[in-house]
Amino acid sequence: MAIKSGALLACLAIVLAGLATLGPGPRADSWGLAQLMQTLSQRGPESARFVEKKYLAILDQPVESSGELRYVPPDRLEKLTQKPKPESLVLAGNQLTVERSGQQHTLRLQDYPEVAAFVDSIRGTLSGDRKALERVYRLEVHGDAERWSLLMLPSDSKLAALVQRIDVAGTRDRVRSITILQGDGDRSAMTIERVDPAPARAQAPASAPATATKASPR
Repeated sequence: MAIKSGALLACLAIVLAGLATLGPGPRADSWGLAQLMQTLSQRGPESARFVEKKYLAILDQPVESSGELRYVPPDRLEKLTQKPKPESLVLAGNQLTVERSGQQHTLRLQDYPEVAAFVDSIRGTLSGDRKALERVYRLEVHGDAERWSLLMLPSDSKLAALVQRIDVAGTRDRVRSITILQGDGDRSAMTIERVDPAPARAQAPASAPATATKASPR
């Protein structure tokens, strides 16, 4: 299966960046890059619902899809598209598996050097490793914990030719939107709603056993 590096990077960017910013929120009076990285280092398994619109130069109208994002530490990431057609993109270790139309294809990241560099940098975000992230991106954080934005600009020329910028916006510990601008001018915009764990159901108390009634002698 032939997959364009730009399209592959855009998909991975949404999976990785979207889940990279779903941790517990810091205090509103101490917001900045250092606090964001600290937040990201305190993560566990997470899920989120998404709606994505892709704006392609060859189409007059955006292509819309929706589904679920999942992250399982330390390195499993999933994008499960449900509409308009089922599709899954699973990144586990250094292997990417794409399944669509009943067919499954597996790619090795070492065959895509730019993608591998991108994945390594975003994994640095997932673990709160600021140094790893800044090796590939120039970062800008704006706003405060109640309304913030993170701008990621590739500093590597090869990566910048594929992905021009990534814009993430959110409120406290909630990511609200992610926009990816590709090198060819195509753009994808995703809105995200975190899935909170369902509360445990209270178990109904067991009913007392019925007591047998003796018949009275006549």
